[in-house]
Amino acid sequence: MTTRTYTPQNGSDDAAVDPDQLRRATLASSVGSALEYYDFYIYGLASALIFGPLFFSPLGETGAVIASFAAYGVGFAARPFGGVVFGYIGDRWGRKMVLILTIGIMGMASFAIGLLPTYEQAGMVGAVLLVSLRIIQGLGAGAEQAGATTLISEVAPRRRRGFFASLPFVGIQLGTLMGAGTFALMALADREVLLGWLWRVPFLASVVLIAVAVFIRLRLKETPVFQELEKQKAVVKNPVGQIWRHSKKNVLIGIGLRMGENGNSSIYSALLVSFISMPAGVFAGDKFIGPTGLLIAAGFAAVMVVTFGALSDRFGRVPVYRYGALFQAIIALPAFYLVTLGNVTLVWVVMVVGIALGVQSMLGPQCAMLPELFGSQHRFTGVALSRELSAVLAGGFAPMIGVALLGVTGHSWLVPAIYSLVLALISFGTTFATPETQGRDLTAIEDAS
Repeated sequence: MTTRTYTPQNGSDDAAVDPDQLRRATLASSVGSALEYYDFYIYGLASALIFGPLFFSPLGETGAVIASFAAYGVGFAARPFGGVVFGYIGDRWGRKMVLILTIGIMGMASFAIGLLPTYEQAGMVGAVLLVSLRIIQGLGAGAEQAGATTLISEVAPRRRRGFFASLPFVGIQLGTLMGAGTFALMALADREVLLGWLWRVPFLASVVLIAVAVFIRLRLKETPVFQELEKQKAVVKNPVGQIWRHSKKNVLIGIGLRMGENGNSSIYSALLVSFISMPAGVFAGDKFIGPTGLLIAAGFAAVMVVTFGALSDRFGRVPVYRYGALFQAIIALPAFYLVTLGNVTLVWVVMVVGIALGVQSMLGPQCAMLPELFGSQHRFTGVALSRELSAVLAGGFAPMIGVALLGVTGHSWLVPAIYSLVLALISFGTTFATPETQGRDLTAIEDAS
């Protein structure tokens, strides 16, 4: 593989950055992130709170929750396939095309979930359709965040790339606010109304975000980095093959870095909600405390993800990530013990600390770090594979595995605590094998090493 670099163009030198393109890219990425995480949280919360009795009631209370989270995890299992397909398209034909395709696929699948028949209405047909739509949703989501991070990183000024690359992830917190806020309000409704028709409303409402996101993305320009590849006739025909030949190490590094961030995101936002609301939980049957805690945490996280992104511009990606992972590991045991004390305020504090400080201290520097790990010819594919393989291993099945372990351990708080600790330590250890990528020229063909 050649190791030459191109003469820096737009998006490589700070002075050459197009401010209008930067604004549009930030807005387009943010709206897409909001939709993805709105879908992510309404599906995750629905899995924790209502999908069990709606679609899997013959399996019993615990079995229904496990089956519900298994369907949740299937969407993550589909994401690497979406990452490969759309990563290939993004590296072969451009970043903009993928961002339009993924938002449409993901959003329409979410909308269709709101139209599904329940078990009472159609037996297991509803469950089969739910799993099928979750797979389609996962295929679209498999490249959405990879596209957002690649797009904004290739447009942002080099010296402030960490800050700008983290801005679209404020959309994640906005999506969380919308999703958790919707469920917090729905939890106030009568249970029969909630399980009768009200649960459909958040899924059907996603059509509004789809329309806005597609409109904004149609007005985007292609990134300067990809334009330069086309100009130099250097676009590769098989980015997946190039990743396999030259970038396996950096994909593994990306997966390791994501274990603590993505895994703990699912643990604090889905498994913890189930842990406190299951029959053996300290707030058994409560549908309000978990979504409300996520709502509060998301507000803090919207500020902190940008803060940690900016800190990575000043101190480097690796140090910020390393100490963030270490912090997440240190708080794991005391955090989940505090949840068992039956104090609602403590539960919300744990959610805020775990999500807004622990998870965001890794996500902030990661926004620019993953695109910086890979060369320009196969960046989209590399970021997509790193993100989505780790999403399967860490985040997708964490709630299902956690609920199953809770069942065999008598609902011990040590299950989520040790799970959180192990995933954070994996990311902490990975930082010692990670090259510092701050300030890389993203027109370079070679990977960071």
